[in-house]
Amino acid sequence: MKKLYWRPPGISATALALVALVAIAAFVAVEKMPVVRKQKRYGDKIAAARLAREGMNAIKAEKERLGHFVDPAVDPALTGMIGESLTPVTSNTGFLSAKLTSTNPNFAAVVYHLLIEAGVEEGDTVAVGVSGSFPSLNLSTYAALHTIGAKPIIIASTSSSEWGANHVDYLWLDMERTLREQQLIPFKSSAASQGGIDDLGVGITKSGRGILDAAMKRNDVRKLDVRSLADSIDQRVALFDELAGDTEIRAYVNVGGGTASVGTHVGKKQFKAGLNLTTPREPNLADSVMLRFSKRDVPVIHISRVKILAERYGLPYEPRTQVAIGESNVFRATEYDPRLAGVGLFLIIAIMVGLLRWNLGARLLGNLRPKERAKTPEQMV
Repeated sequence: MKKLYWRPPGISATALALVALVAIAAFVAVEKMPVVRKQKRYGDKIAAARLAREGMNAIKAEKERLGHFVDPAVDPALTGMIGESLTPVTSNTGFLSAKLTSTNPNFAAVVYHLLIEAGVEEGDTVAVGVSGSFPSLNLSTYAALHTIGAKPIIIASTSSSEWGANHVDYLWLDMERTLREQQLIPFKSSAASQGGIDDLGVGITKSGRGILDAAMKRNDVRKLDVRSLADSIDQRVALFDELAGDTEIRAYVNVGGGTASVGTHVGKKQFKAGLNLTTPREPNLADSVMLRFSKRDVPVIHISRVKILAERYGLPYEPRTQVAIGESNVFRATEYDPRLAGVGLFLIIAIMVGLLRWNLGARLLGNLRPKERAKTPEQMV
């Protein structure tokens, strides 16, 4: 059987073993001694997260002023961003674990990161769809947009699922007002719908719908009167285009699961959590604002399925205490140290070159030694 490897002639097995040992040692060193490096735009990401925390503190203080105090059994981290289970403006069920995970202000850095990946820069126009279901993620999105210097056009769904912004006297539109009054976030929703099933307020009582309408009125937010889900989608896209004017909409950001924005629970799952640069390749895509923009080649940032985003960016799931600013791989990343790899490669090459030169020198010296002459019969006597 033929040998399937080559080895330099004259190089001993001991020398080859030395090269192998050095290579293994270099590999282990690189694997066991990684370096932690700051990610791009680290300072801006920290600023966005800090702004989100300041906003949460302002909202919490206003809630307490209105008599809505934190229940540690529901909100163990005492963020003040968790609402109630059932109120007259609760549109749907919700998972408390997802709401708790969303209260991490470092999500603002995640949204900032996604905006940069989408190509959004200072001064760009960004369309945004929010609902009352995830007030913390709404705030994180606003903080990211404000930090990057974008110009958002926002349309909201006023109602909320369980544990969101569903205090009857303090809905998401009211929280926006608090953020403006505290001079934290300068913008607000341009228009809003009632939300709920098919974005028609279905599932919400008549009194609840009246509370939603009152919130839009006291916050001077234009109400979208829609006749169907398709009509809501049409009106939202038309309004985004109208308010954008001659400027290009550089991205669409959806936060949560507003029916018109995501296209019912089916459409919500057809787009992946995070950045979507292409339209999903699935049959029978549910119509939605996300889909309309995606078909126009506008990047879609889908802030949904909180657990997936948390795992992807190293955020704790359902934290029981307040999370420190800067704790996420969106701020820092663990990488291989190229210096160690370079040193290891240099040593391997140096040893191999040294061995080859030593072997060549030994062979040359051997050729230069005088050859022993054969003895004559007389010399052998």
